[in-house]
Amino acid sequence: MTDFFKGIPQIRYEGPESTNDFAFRHYNPDEILMGKRMEDHLRFAVAYWHSFAWPGGDPFGGQTFERPWFGEGMAQAKLKADVAFEMFDILGVPFYCFHDADMRPEGATFAESLKNLNEVADYIGEKQQGHKARLLWGTANMFSHRRWMAGAATNPDPDVYAYAAATVKANMDVTHRLGGQNYVLWGGREGYETLLNTDLKAERAHAGRFLQQVVDYKLRIGFKGTILIEPKPQEPSKHQYDYDVATVYGFLKDFGLEGEVRVNIEQGHAILAGHSFEHEIALAASLGIFGSIDMNRNDYQSGWDTDQFPNNHAEKALAFYEILRAGGYTTGGTNFDAKLRRQSLDPEDLILAHVGGMDTCARALKSAAALLDSGELEAARKARYAGWDSPKAQAMLKGSLEDAAARVTAEKLEPKPRSGRQERLENLWNRFV
Repeated sequence: MTDFFKGIPQIRYEGPESTNDFAFRHYNPDEILMGKRMEDHLRFAVAYWHSFAWPGGDPFGGQTFERPWFGEGMAQAKLKADVAFEMFDILGVPFYCFHDADMRPEGATFAESLKNLNEVADYIGEKQQGHKARLLWGTANMFSHRRWMAGAATNPDPDVYAYAAATVKANMDVTHRLGGQNYVLWGGREGYETLLNTDLKAERAHAGRFLQQVVDYKLRIGFKGTILIEPKPQEPSKHQYDYDVATVYGFLKDFGLEGEVRVNIEQGHAILAGHSFEHEIALAASLGIFGSIDMNRNDYQSGWDTDQFPNNHAEKALAFYEILRAGGYTTGGTNFDAKLRRQSLDPEDLILAHVGGMDTCARALKSAAALLDSGELEAARKARYAGWDSPKAQAMLKGSLEDAAARVTAEKLEPKPRSGRQERLENLWNRFV
């Protein structure tokens, strides 16, 4: 045991009336909703990078956090793992997620970095044996180091492509070894800053071939988890090839991967793309590529991805409604891709941020489950489209444009607009949240 969280108790459920800061008011892991335990619905995960590797900077200022494990040695990396698993135990979370650069010291060569990664992964594997938390997903940081400044799979230099392949292979191996349930590719630099020096067609083709190679490797090593792409429209690149769910789906279709790869959707990224979180989830589900989520929120007055912890259950309920409506997670989960504010320096801040986020999600889930279980919203939706259930309407879809057009004359059609009843449904929604 380390002393970092000394004096902080294990967080337990005490109910909505509790005034104890170090207790859950809404997250009760064993509560049954729609036939499943709340913990199994939410599948919470802690992000290794924001919670243990992030130094507290922002676009205008550097490090504010001082952590005893900060540094480049193996001793610090193992201390970081010790503290991480202590936090997982305090919160009772079932999962965590990582980038390679979060866990291991950067080596002078690829071989040294790989050696460091494997040593830390072995240490974490040992820790998993005595703790509850397991790996939800692993990924590679292919955006921070200067070698990635022009991209990884989309880099104009084929040597960087090869370096990216070696990096992803190493992290897939570690994820597989640690029993990870997914592997994520976030193309932070897979885009362009100006078309003046960019062959867009070539870069997109290289990215597609890279993903095909990733899927082929997954099958060769027998990794049973899901390959996920995380959409984001911009930042750091001006325009990224994985802009949003619709863009990713088109990309997957182009390269024959729509049956092999799903998406990890982040609230903040959805907002940056001009969408809502629930829109991206609903669209992914309708296309058959929904996989997992990164849970956070943006500051709507800032122009960048602020990765704040969620605190608005009514807003998140819309997202969880679509997740439940789609059948819930399979290998995915609710990963807190969220970080403290740079003035939140104390160990208890890290715990309480997650407590608040977990309670927000649990309250949102309960609201969403109650509404879905009532069937009222789904009945209203079904009634709105009921006309399409008729044999005549279905025949029109199967027929020609001329057949559909002929109905107007033959049946003297003069359709009258009907209310969408939005306000009525918003009032219904508010009854549950």
